[in-house]
Amino acid sequence: MGEARSAPTVGQMVLGMRLRDLREKAGVSYEAAARALHVNQTTVRRMEKAEVGLKLPYVEKLLQTYGAEQEEIDAFLALAEDANRPGWWHRFRDVLPDWFSLYVSLEGAASRIRAYEPHFVPGLLQTEAYARALLRIGFPNGSEREVDRRVALRMERQELLTRPDGPHLWAVMDETVLRLGIGGPEVMRGQIDRLIEATRLPNVTLQVVPFSSGPHPGMGGPFQLFRFRIAELPDIVYAEALTGAGYLDQRADVATYLEALDRMGTQATPARRTESFLREMRKEL
Repeated sequence: MGEARSAPTVGQMVLGMRLRDLREKAGVSYEAAARALHVNQTTVRRMEKAEVGLKLPYVEKLLQTYGAEQEEIDAFLALAEDANRPGWWHRFRDVLPDWFSLYVSLEGAASRIRAYEPHFVPGLLQTEAYARALLRIGFPNGSEREVDRRVALRMERQELLTRPDGPHLWAVMDETVLRLGIGGPEVMRGQIDRLIEATRLPNVTLQVVPFSSGPHPGMGGPFQLFRFRIAELPDIVYAEALTGAGYLDQRADVATYLEALDRMGTQATPARRTESFLREMRKEL
């Protein structure tokens, strides 16, 4: 069977979808594909869903079964070999939960990230001091080394915003985020300064929902919506809970979250006024 691993890379997800499309186009059933590999149907299904690693001999045999030309097979195998390589975040596997590995992979491949944060500054916009204070709260029993590693991971994730092909981040935060006082006044002043700088970046849109706006549809908890340049990948929503997270890609689910983001965007301060809103908040610290 294919080799299981903690979380798929985006490349494995895309190639799994391509395998499915090629199988369906060739009119080959799961049973016939499994018979060609001398495995059960579950293995083929899991390969297509990126629930197991892509074993190159299996991939090659499937492509031959689907009638692919040798040139196409060679190109596909090269992509599979590359997709099977661990991402840069694999270096942080000692502090990176399995359920969050996929998030980092999706984040790095996205062309657009829309986020709602009710309590904390989005990870891509946190200062090191804010991140450290927040992680000490989230992992009260963690050693100083573990906190350092988690902070380093968060800081490295932020580099994607300065890449030439980096995503556009559109984040909506509740006013609560600015009033919780993570790390104390000095840390919060530095964090608000960082947010003010972010409002000037061409690929960042930042809005704040003030208390005066009242209830809104995102009050259930934080979530992010990823959109990709890769045609095979649908929009994916990441919704976080206390002990894990869920990933949603069904069109109806994604549409619900997208509508919530749009409605929150209308209740939030317009992006052009976010800097002045943040400056007023900073004066209170």
